Amino acid sequence: MPTFFKRSLLPKLRGFPLSPEAIEVLPSADAYRRCLLEKIAQATRRIYIVALYLQQDEAGQEIYDALHAAKAARPELDIVVMVDWLRAQRGLIGAGKQPGNSAWYQAMTQSHASEVPVYGVPVQTRELFGVLHLKGFIIDDSVVYSGASLNNVYLHKFDKYRFDRYHLIHSQALADSMQHLVEHGLVASKAVHRLDLPNPPTTRSLRNDIGDLRSRLKHAAYDTTAGQLPNGHLSVSPLLGVGKNNPLSRVILELIASAQQQLTICTPYFNLPLPVTREINRALARGVKIDIVVGDKTANDFYIPPSEPFKVIAALPYLYEISLRRFAKRHQPMIDSGQLNLHLWHDGDNTYHLKGLWVDQRYTLLTGNNLNPRAFRLDLENGLLIDDPKGQWLAPRRTELTQIFQHTTRIQGYQQLQTLVDYPPAVGKFLRRVSRVRIERLLYRIL
Repeated sequence: MPTFFKRSLLPKLRGFPLSPEAIEVLPSADAYRRCLLEKIAQATRRIYIVALYLQQDEAGQEIYDALHAAKAARPELDIVVMVDWLRAQRGLIGAGKQPGNSAWYQAMTQSHASEVPVYGVPVQTRELFGVLHLKGFIIDDSVVYSGASLNNVYLHKFDKYRFDRYHLIHSQALADSMQHLVEHGLVASKAVHRLDLPNPPTTRSLRNDIGDLRSRLKHAAYDTTAGQLPNGHLSVSPLLGVGKNNPLSRVILELIASAQQQLTICTPYFNLPLPVTREINRALARGVKIDIVVGDKTANDFYIPPSEPFKVIAALPYLYEISLRRFAKRHQPMIDSGQLNLHLWHDGDNTYHLKGLWVDQRYTLLTGNNLNPRAFRLDLENGLLIDDPKGQWLAPRRTELTQIFQHTTRIQGYQQLQTLVDYPPAVGKFLRRVSRVRIERLLYRIL
């Protein structure tokens, strides 16, 4: 396999063997919600929920109630909920001062005889510089994996949904490995505390413990000693990453570098790290056909219609569009030839949150990694790499891609994308001010 890396990780990745039937692609957010509730109700041994947040809304309440019901029915169940420490203790962006989800967690614990502990993981002392972005729900011997968090829109509880990827993988070895990391690498840390109990410690008091946790996580990895080295059979390898040049980021770059015929990339926020852009350019130079699927700016979860009052957060979708337009302009000849295809996803008022890679007919990466500088340097991320050297899983793979492309439109030329003069006045004014004070580069690094 061609590679530009002197110390390639791909040939050394140990994976857990799978049968093609062991990986199910769930077709929608609604199916994801129903699957999750069904699995929770049927659990007999363990339920480990790991997400950026469990939101206090109708869908979040439904999940939380299901967890308490499962625990009440089977007191021996090992249940752990893990969310980001800082995200859980603030309100929604732009919604004013709110107590955050942690107050709800505490009320739920006080009102139930059953116990469902909710742990907060502080990846950094400030949310701006890193959050828990791990994905994956371990339920008995299965893993439900998605980039989605837990709230109304991610779970399509009502009329709107946020489109993501949803997979159900049946593998005791994978579930054991992922649980082991949560239990021993996170819950056991002095920096990690329960948010469902009153009077959690302050972030300031945990500064040293948070620093120690982050240092250890930079060297942590999923235990794959029970797995096998690549041997020509279908397998899945769990990957962990936080900080600069972490293993997950390196594997993403190696996957792009390994592409020989076809590469598909999904990201909700078009702000590619420079190393990713370089590998894409190299892939184009060697003749690889590349499809990149991003959300239209109106399908971005930060988008606010011009008819509503302007908030700084509303500028983010426009910054991503500016980045996409620049990329398209630089690569217009390859767009014209059909070698590079940029696709905008749009479906009514719904939003887009997909991320992942499809490389040739072999590799499929499931991940919460947004393929942006923040994901490559700041947040704690993970991913599941499916290696299918014999093409045993191609049909479900094609079905998922068909679903993703269903609501997309190909960009014929960079001129289709708007510029600063086309934006709402308040957005244009803010972006001009950002450019003048030269903080745009900093914004791109932390978005």
